[in-house]
Amino acid sequence: MELFIVLVVVLACVYALATEKLPVDLTAIFVAIVLVVTRVLTPEQGLSGLGNPATVTVAAMFVLSAGLARTGALNSATTILSKLGRRLPWVAILSLMLVVGAASAFVNNTAVVAIFLPIVLTVGRSASISASRLLMPLSFASMFGGVCTLIGTSTNILVSSIAASHGLRPFSMFEFSEFGLITAGIGLAYMFTIGIRLIPERRAASDLTEVFGLANYLTDAVLMAGAKSIGTVAASSPLAKDLDVEILAVFRNSELIDLPVEQIVLLEGDVVRLRCDTAQLDKLRQRHGISLISHLGWRDQDLQGGEFELVEAVVAPNSVLTGQTLKSMRFSDRFVAKVLAIRHHGQLARTKLDNAPIRAGDTMLLSVRSSELETLARDPAFVLITPKAMSKFRPAKTLAATAILAAVIAASALNLVPIVVAALAGCALMVLSGCLKPGEVYTSVDWKVILLIGGLLPLGIALETTGAAALLSQFVVKIFGGFGPLVLLSAIYLCTSLLTELMSNAAAAVLLAPIAISAAAAMGVDSRPFLVAVTFAASSSFMTPVGYQTNTLIYGPGAYRFRDFVRVGTPLNLIFWIAATVLIPRFWPFYP
Repeated sequence: MELFIVLVVVLACVYALATEKLPVDLTAIFVAIVLVVTRVLTPEQGLSGLGNPATVTVAAMFVLSAGLARTGALNSATTILSKLGRRLPWVAILSLMLVVGAASAFVNNTAVVAIFLPIVLTVGRSASISASRLLMPLSFASMFGGVCTLIGTSTNILVSSIAASHGLRPFSMFEFSEFGLITAGIGLAYMFTIGIRLIPERRAASDLTEVFGLANYLTDAVLMAGAKSIGTVAASSPLAKDLDVEILAVFRNSELIDLPVEQIVLLEGDVVRLRCDTAQLDKLRQRHGISLISHLGWRDQDLQGGEFELVEAVVAPNSVLTGQTLKSMRFSDRFVAKVLAIRHHGQLARTKLDNAPIRAGDTMLLSVRSSELETLARDPAFVLITPKAMSKFRPAKTLAATAILAAVIAASALNLVPIVVAALAGCALMVLSGCLKPGEVYTSVDWKVILLIGGLLPLGIALETTGAAALLSQFVVKIFGGFGPLVLLSAIYLCTSLLTELMSNAAAAVLLAPIAISAAAAMGVDSRPFLVAVTFAASSSFMTPVGYQTNTLIYGPGAYRFRDFVRVGTPLNLIFWIAATVLIPRFWPFYP
């Protein structure tokens, strides 16, 4: 019965994570709860994932990455690349991929991509290159670098911990480096020569009003004598209610009224800025007391200036906004910003935004007060990709943050202390040295990722203790084992790679690592090459925008379609699959 329960839970977990019917972290927690309630696991085993060294280490690496980011340690690189982009754009692109790959080997790659996003957009504008052709190489380069060290991505740490829990030797800090550098070189060569040419030019404009296509969805209207809305509150005026248009701002005597539209009483002569579609615009022209001001083409300067700025913001992976609507969370009140347009899965929405569900990777065009930019830039719900919206740094602490991270890496690489101890000590030093404020420690951790790992690690325990991992591995060995360990290795890599495209890479690693270990034992070969295959495959998600957080992050800003990732990523996945099949046994032999 326990075996049956675990197999059902595995199938339900894969379905829930692939379809995202529930948030991924909630799915993981439910998995742990079900395993405890059905007595497949003891309460101690069910909760062990949250205290697992891998979970704690991943949380600590988020903090270390935040310390490096908050001190602006990568700013000098971004400045050089920005200048280089104006003179030698293609050299800048190659340099960008190398820098991002190198940084991602030691810093959380989502943070690295977030830092370089504004720079890539600036380089694109300077060199007249579509941002779409630059952002995908940025994301992919971060994945290339992430597999080169143990701390490059949470999947590496996770698989190493699973190996240790099975009595195997954990991976060392630079054990992946040689093979990782080879695959990174292959990936960079592909993207720079072939991949970048397969990417369509989805985002060519530099002006945000053009990027979001607002020209036909905004208009200014003057309230003339006899207008029904005179004397009424703007938000509930006949103009807003009868025609179902949204009032964005009110100008009086050419000055913006600095109040929420719910508090402004309209007067004759007021200029009202409206968001509407073409059908509503026709009705406006026919309405008594309304005179439309013709705009030949809206530009950014028409919508900003004074106290307001236009800002492009991406809904962060695992953001608290995911699944909510602008109305349900009272967006304008919470963030003191007005949403002008939303790009979701390549489609633009400019009207009736209040009830549209928000998804990770959605890009919003925001009108925000200049005084609120810093607060908005620090909010983990967003990644702001407008250069002027970058948060302030602590340059005086850059050297300290870099030295702390280097010390963590050295202590772990030299086996002076376990990596979890080194990482926790590094977190403490980040706070004590002033690189991070105490409150920033909590906001720097992606708690959804932590809960995902903490909830799924007990499933790995259940797979092992109930014999489910052995049963599934026997099935795999029965199909592929007769062709030898090389074919089995290739099959496990391919299976992990495909599963990662559909769900979290951490979830794919937790599910397949125990099966890989059991399959290796069944064939009488070393399990290390199979664990390496799981690790690399789970960190190489190029075919979809949802398989890896950095792809989700660039999905909206690049104005990509789902098929763009399939077109560019599929050949790269195949190349990496072949490279892994050929090279992994050379570095990690089946019979050591």
